[in-house]
Amino acid sequence: MIPRNRREIRTDILQENMKKIRGSVPGGVKVLAVVKADGYGHGAAETSRAALAGGADMLAVASVGEGVSLREAGISAPILVLGAVLDIDASDGVEHGLIQTVCTPEMVRICEEAGKTLGKTAEVHLKVDTGMGRIGVRNTEERDAVLAEIGKCPHVKLTGVFTHLSDADGDDEGMAYTEEQFRIFRQLTDELPEDVIRHCANSATIHRRPDMAMDMVRAGISLYGYPPVEDNIGLKPAMRWTAKISYIKELPAGAYISYGRTYRTDRNTRVATVTCGYADGYHRAASGKAEVLIHGKRAPILGRICMDQMMADISGIDDVKAEDEAVLMGTDGNESITAEDLAKWSGTISYEILVDAANRVERVFRSGMSEEDGKD
Repeated sequence: MIPRNRREIRTDILQENMKKIRGSVPGGVKVLAVVKADGYGHGAAETSRAALAGGADMLAVASVGEGVSLREAGISAPILVLGAVLDIDASDGVEHGLIQTVCTPEMVRICEEAGKTLGKTAEVHLKVDTGMGRIGVRNTEERDAVLAEIGKCPHVKLTGVFTHLSDADGDDEGMAYTEEQFRIFRQLTDELPEDVIRHCANSATIHRRPDMAMDMVRAGISLYGYPPVEDNIGLKPAMRWTAKISYIKELPAGAYISYGRTYRTDRNTRVATVTCGYADGYHRAASGKAEVLIHGKRAPILGRICMDQMMADISGIDDVKAEDEAVLMGTDGNESITAEDLAKWSGTISYEILVDAANRVERVFRSGMSEEDGKD
């Protein structure tokens, strides 16, 4: 059955993006692929396999549940859970060999109890809060309390320490803040054993500040082709989003389109109804600003985006018929619409566009272009 609305993921592009990232970091530095939130909407297992094939050394997820899902999919690579360990998840994390994040002595004890019960070692990374204000130890006193507790726990092993740079894609002021975060991180981690992996560089830092790579970098949004800063290594988006045209009509001047009568035609207008709406993850906030690509040309969306459909102006596009494809995100001919374009129209960021697809949007994985849609 041909889907009415689907997102197509190019796993070969994900693999190539990782190769390019791998090649851009200093020699000897490990690369971690961030595949949380179902691989930023690209499919966690499929993205993980592509990233590992492209040279990633390690993976990261947001929760134990996400990590367990990867293990069940046959992924055996090291997996770091970025969120702070919870009592309800610790046993599953240890059982499946996940690396869990600790920030307090209590979290260390939770891991020790799980490890002791299962007869296994709970591998952990220590999170340091250098200015994000989210999770992590903030000073030497808090750090030493966690390290002391680890020293008392035979079933807990510290293998890494990390922080998150909150404004590494910012302006000069943001970069000054990043420098200060980096200074604090080094101050709080310099005394740790050499075999403890130190990592702080996110996607923006990978491209802007290779000197901050330390022992490992974390490639998130850049892996998916949307570097938050200039990258100079040719990363490409790996996702293409399409829908079908279900109906075409001719409207006279003065006709209203969609809810609330926010749009009224000022001329005879040919309108195509497209099978996608905000229930599919296409943001209603893009109403009046968004465009789609039809036959390689831009077609403005008219009026408010509905739950399941939206209307596009095809007055200047020849030979459009029902069942034709509308490209919501991707390339068609010489025209392209990116997640960043959709984000700008919706008043959000590309990350949200990528992860927001609803369950009813079919997701298709392939490697290489097909004759049917070899436009990207």
